[in-house]
Amino acid sequence: MLVQIYETSSPEEANALSAMGVDHIGILVGNGSFPREQSMKAAHEIIAAIGSGSKSCVLSLSPDLGMLRHIVDQLRPDILHLGCAADLLGPRELAMLKRRCPSTQVMRSIPVSDPSSLALARSYDGIADFLLLDSHVPGDRQIGALGVTHDWELDRRIVESVRIPVIIAGGLGPENVRAAIAASHPAGVDSKTKTDKPDGSHTKDLDCVRAFVSAARRAG
Repeated sequence: MLVQIYETSSPEEANALSAMGVDHIGILVGNGSFPREQSMKAAHEIIAAIGSGSKSCVLSLSPDLGMLRHIVDQLRPDILHLGCAADLLGPRELAMLKRRCPSTQVMRSIPVSDPSSLALARSYDGIADFLLLDSHVPGDRQIGALGVTHDWELDRRIVESVRIPVIIAGGLGPENVRAAIAASHPAGVDSKTKTDKPDGSHTKDLDCVRAFVSAARRAG
């Protein structure tokens, strides 16, 4: 069971998450258009602190292909995660990006809200390297980071309908990740909000992350 954790905010956090065995260490990167985005310089320092056995997963909320190529060229992440709304960047644009950056795996966020999410997920099958299924509010420019769950049965239908690995997200923490895995049978699980410290600092509660990793691995 893959475990992915967002948002890493410092080299120290990245190193600690690697030591816990987190598979994908997520970093939100951008130019300040969205809250909590790390600068390119800060992201480079965080990636450098990731230990062997863990992969860097750089999340961009931008649909701009030029910016996305720049992120890949500058940071060389293991995985580029595309989190902008579905209508802002589609399978055609993702395929173009893959051709330009063939050595970088690409993860695409899919908003899970109703059965139309199934067709959307299928449209990326064979193009994206991973899908991330997350909660979404219609009209938001980004997918996820809401801290709320969605329909895990619909997640399971998506998992069964595509050939690429699917990671589920959306309000997952140590208390519910085992139930989510049992319901949807994903390749991996992701946590952001439920493994943050409760003080609003958007830094990670390492004890909570450790519990999340343990629960996910027992379930998977």
